[in-house]
Amino acid sequence: MHSDDAAHPGPTTGGTDTAPPPRWKLIGPGLVVAATGIGAGDLVATLVAGSRYGYALLWAAVAGVIIKIVLVEGAGRWTLATGHTIFEGWRRVGRWTSWYFGPYIMVWGFVYGATAMSASALPLAALVPQLPVLGDVGWIADMPFIVYAILSGLIGAALVWMGRYHRLEKLVAVLVGIMFLTVVGAAVVTLPNIPQIIGGLVPRIPDGGLLYTLSIAGGVGGTITLAAYGYWLAEKGWSTPRWMKVMRIDNAMAYVISGVFVVAMLIVGAELLYSSGVAIDEDDRGLLDLSDVLAARYGTAFSWVFLLGFWASSFSSVLGVWNGVSIMFADFWGHVRGKEEGHPDRQIGGRYYRFYILWLTFPPMLLLLLGKPVQVIIAYGVLGSFFMPFLAITLLVLMNSRHMPAAWRNRPLGNIVLGVVTLLFVVLGVNQLVDAIAG
Repeated sequence: MHSDDAAHPGPTTGGTDTAPPPRWKLIGPGLVVAATGIGAGDLVATLVAGSRYGYALLWAAVAGVIIKIVLVEGAGRWTLATGHTIFEGWRRVGRWTSWYFGPYIMVWGFVYGATAMSASALPLAALVPQLPVLGDVGWIADMPFIVYAILSGLIGAALVWMGRYHRLEKLVAVLVGIMFLTVVGAAVVTLPNIPQIIGGLVPRIPDGGLLYTLSIAGGVGGTITLAAYGYWLAEKGWSTPRWMKVMRIDNAMAYVISGVFVVAMLIVGAELLYSSGVAIDEDDRGLLDLSDVLAARYGTAFSWVFLLGFWASSFSSVLGVWNGVSIMFADFWGHVRGKEEGHPDRQIGGRYYRFYILWLTFPPMLLLLLGKPVQVIIAYGVLGSFFMPFLAITLLVLMNSRHMPAAWRNRPLGNIVLGVVTLLFVVLGVNQLVDAIAG
């Protein structure tokens, strides 16, 4: 793999290389995986939670951040301790993992490509016609929504095509900065009720809100990109056990930042929507509804700033998925084609990596043009309902297996935590599966 700092040394043997790393950059792969996972849909889910239950589910949102720290740490620990990718780990669990992952990554990419492009286009289509100068240009003001969506996909593909990880990291850092200023800024101007926020940290489940509580805890920022963390570690040059402490700090700090976004959106939902009884859409358009509320209360300019943050959240997911999941596909398909681990075709920038970028970009445009066929959506829901349980279960197996160096295997407390997380995702996955089939 290409790297900013060092080449990947290949599988480690003893798992005891724990000397301090020579240096550490503040911005790491954790920020990329966290920003990619927190998309517009996650912000809306938290916003709706605040609008329905006030601060009652704040503790669940915080629990969701901790859950992601546990899962991503497991993926990172596997890669650093063994020198193998997470796909190679799954393969050691059993051949069934490939039978699931192959169809999943293809169907997921087909549907998610259209979803991500649409989410990035929504704030642009709402914002650009309102802007001075740009909004006065007829062809720009009248530009169809689908053009914004297609441009989002094409620009995202172009930015990650060459597979330069350091460029991705810098772009995501800029987008996270925009998100921080806008999302957190929206929470600050609402003048949140601090005692109620503190009260929301006490675990309780509102009447009829059990499933919603589990969804908030397990769903925010939970995507296939969690498993991409190990690949980004290797690209960063953090590739042996001596980077373990750095990885854990990087992962924890990144998800603390994502937790700030989640809490900020819940505050906005509680203060602006719950207190006044305002209802919003429960899809990505809910953020457009929120921008209208912000415009009415704080002025048009503030809503423009928020729409910019909406776009930053959506486009960071485009960049992260177009890069990270494409690396995962390259690793998987290279194995199917009989390429040895470490072969250029199985790595970032290779031909399989670029094929999947094209798969994410062009076939989904048909869904944008034709609408999403029911059968594809059902397949997406069925396969997707299993991914987070799949990740949790396979990590629980790998972290205790003979393939993991003994020094880095799970301790009893780690097994208990990961076991609870696994149970949570199994419950959510079954519910999502029922919803997908029922339709």
